[in-house]
Amino acid sequence: MQVLYPRCAGLDVHKDSVVARVRCLSAPQADETRTFATTTGALIELQEWLSAHGVTHVAMEATGVYWKPVWHLLEGYFELVLANAQHIRNVPGRKTDVNDAAWIADLLAHGLIRSSFVPPAPIQELRDLTRTRKQLVREISQHSSRIQKILEDANLKLGSVLSDVLGQSGRAILKALIAGEADPEKLADLARGTARKKRSELIEALHGRIRAHHRGLLKVHLELVAALEQALTDIDAAVGKNLAPIQHSARLLTTMPGISEVTAHVVVAEIGVDMARFPTAAHLLSWATLCPRNDESAGKRRSTRVRKGGTWLKTTLVSAAWAAVRVKGSYLQAQFLRLKARRGAKKAILAVAASMLTAAYHMLKNGVEYRELGGEHFTQRDRSKAISRLLRRLQDLGCQIQLAPQTA
Repeated sequence: MQVLYPRCAGLDVHKDSVVARVRCLSAPQADETRTFATTTGALIELQEWLSAHGVTHVAMEATGVYWKPVWHLLEGYFELVLANAQHIRNVPGRKTDVNDAAWIADLLAHGLIRSSFVPPAPIQELRDLTRTRKQLVREISQHSSRIQKILEDANLKLGSVLSDVLGQSGRAILKALIAGEADPEKLADLARGTARKKRSELIEALHGRIRAHHRGLLKVHLELVAALEQALTDIDAAVGKNLAPIQHSARLLTTMPGISEVTAHVVVAEIGVDMARFPTAAHLLSWATLCPRNDESAGKRRSTRVRKGGTWLKTTLVSAAWAAVRVKGSYLQAQFLRLKARRGAKKAILAVAASMLTAAYHMLKNGVEYRELGGEHFTQRDRSKAISRLLRRLQDLGCQIQLAPQTA
């Protein structure tokens, strides 16, 4: 095979060490392996050692988060390639750190490593913020469930009357319970807004057996929720600041059904705004693991299940797809109903999520808003097929139909 990069290096990255293999075919020739620590000083020494050998390209595996500091310190000095560990597995029986580094260097030299998508630094920072925001929302939900569990243990059926225990009425009642109030009528009087109409139900639900043990746990969880909500507010402010240069791209995505402002921020943070990194929309779908896998042997397709991966983007798009299919008369709803009848709801919603990501690709690439095709798109796209299908259905029902051209 032709050698594309005569002076390159492969890195086997771990938490506390990096095994580096230099592969040089052009003069001066040198093949050398060294191990470096992952401290900043040691990584600078790695950069200087690679530069001394005239290395032009460096490849490494995407191992957890350990590759990131190595990438940041080498970026700008070499052409970096981040490889999916599943794509460059070594020959079985030859598994050592030194062999792994040499194997990565050999693959890189012959151009056999497909580089993973690594967004620019501003998008990486935005991605960290949106992922942290999602984790905070999950933790608030978990604490809400634990508060509900404590109330049930005290036989207080507050969650059966109020739709949100952490709403204004719920929090006022919880704070009074923590302060020692146990009179159901006084607690019910703390309800606000439409919850006041449920006073009698609240009084009945607030008859319980709350003890000091319950009050202590409620106080802990309510304070944690307040701290998490303050952190969420700070994260939202940081997201808005980082998003300012690309705010226009995020607003374009909100013109699509099912895409809220928060969802648009997540999509932009995960895929960036420069679609030149993905040659086609199909490449983006494959990267997001929203397309069927290609697994064929002996002329038989063994599996078409989507690959695992893309957790952050895929879950967000699926949630957005469920919101989009509720928009009446939309193309996405028509697509969902059409596929659901044949393939089931799970596969249909994945197809809708893939369509939304495809639309997002073209919207970001061309800088245009979403154009709604309408719920009748599939019927109008192939009118003759629709007529034939309906004729067969009517004949199955015992009807004799004679077609006549429509007069103006």
